[in-house]
Amino acid sequence: MPAGFNIVVGAGLLIGLAYGGVGLLSGFCLLSGLRGWWAEGDSRLIRTFALALAVAVAATQLLAGYGAVDLTKSVYLQPSFSAPLMFAGGLLFGYGMVLANGCGSRALVLLGRGNLRSLVVVIVLGITAQMTLRGLIAPGRIALLQASSTKPAYLTLAELLRTIGGEVSARVVVASVISVVLTIFAFAHAPFRRAQWQIAAGAAVGLLVAAGWFATGYLGADDFNPAAVTSLTFIAPVADTVQYVMLSTGLTLNFGIAMVFGVFAGSLLTALVTRRFRLEGYTSPQHMLRSMSGAALMGSGGAMALGCSIGQGLTGISTLALSSFAAFAGILLGTAAGLRGVLRVSPLEASGAR
Repeated sequence: MPAGFNIVVGAGLLIGLAYGGVGLLSGFCLLSGLRGWWAEGDSRLIRTFALALAVAVAATQLLAGYGAVDLTKSVYLQPSFSAPLMFAGGLLFGYGMVLANGCGSRALVLLGRGNLRSLVVVIVLGITAQMTLRGLIAPGRIALLQASSTKPAYLTLAELLRTIGGEVSARVVVASVISVVLTIFAFAHAPFRRAQWQIAAGAAVGLLVAAGWFATGYLGADDFNPAAVTSLTFIAPVADTVQYVMLSTGLTLNFGIAMVFGVFAGSLLTALVTRRFRLEGYTSPQHMLRSMSGAALMGSGGAMALGCSIGQGLTGISTLALSSFAAFAGILLGTAAGLRGVLRVSPLEASGAR
């Protein structure tokens, strides 16, 4: 067994296996959901994402309320953050996601199905994320972070409403409102109500977010060797995984690396069992260049935004962090720019990337 393997790493592997299987069978993807909703009038996938977010918020805040996890130890609730940098990073990530025709988590899932284009996306995303976090581009990111960071009086939506009856009551109110509104949105659509597998997939992904928090925040709460408090996210973990593959003897396994391996393995096993595995490649050099450009934007933008469409759109928002709402707003706007308007990526060029 690899050095550093422990209960948190094992939990990351299991959570990744589950996500990989669910992601492949359901097509869970923010980009696919928005494209289907805006371009094709089919909103089932975006409602699956909405249900996942509703479950993630409710379950995560339930864990926090009972003291099972201290969310303030996560990267999303640090005392200071740069909303402009996170929003700008989200814009880059969202547009890059359209160019690459899928986010990092979706690329891992498709790679398990035999999509070799996704291998290029994962590698380029991991390298550019590492460059932005700790490498060549890091000084620029750090300079922008220092110039634009603030220490706001409030870090979460719950803190903004603390006056209505205390922090706990505010958390319950905010989490309940968000979860109920998203659930109503999801089930207001008759085709979604008939899509039993999409309902199950949304609920499962939301619970996996909570499971990640429980694994790192509760199971990993070791006074002598505490685990980083985190859950499903795919920017830093993919970057760490690329580095681990190259330099494993000098690094230690963690939750994120194990989760990335798990997503790939879960998708691969599911593809083999359901006979969906088939090798696919690029259709042209231009197609490859577009995909690589999108992956680079996702890696760099995701590093600035401290997360991706899953890491901020689900995991970050499950903490109710205001910074996560800023990052996710940028991701949605960047995605909209890629799908609509003057910067729109041609559907014909994007269609080959699935």
